Amino acid sequence: MRAVIQRVKHAKLSVNDQLVSEIDSGLMVMLGVMRDDDIEIAKRMAKKIATIRIFERNNKLNDSVLDLGYSVLLISNFTLCTTDTSGARPDFSPSADKNVAEQLYLYVAKELEALGVNVKLGIFGADMQIDAHLDGPITIFKKI
Repeated sequence: MRAVIQRVKHAKLSVNDQLVSEIDSGLMVMLGVMRDDDIEIAKRMAKKIATIRIFERNNKLNDSVLDLGYSVLLISNFTLCTTDTSGARPDFSPSADKNVAEQLYLYVAKELEALGVNVKLGIFGADMQIDAHLDGPITIFKKI
């Protein structure tokens, strides 16, 4: 499982010019599910997203979304699941089957909610438009 975790002041996601989800301060997370991922990996990723300390307090990155009561905009993104290739076209064969990927994506969202995080979702498999006001910018790439 791979995630790009970005600190945002505001983010919104639309499909076909219709607003689907929106958050204020928090994290925008692009989540890619790999072929061999399972429930245990999804649990670990949810915990990492909820507890990663990337919000400043006392000039250090001390706080998480849980600490501050912020939200997470969780967006499925299979394009994170590529292999390094020598050619110009990415190879998406490491990505999970669509049905498995969707189940694990939703499982991460449920785990985040169980940990106490307010979660907003994109629409799995849709062509989404995302507007984000990055904060910092601080961007973390996490691979589990």
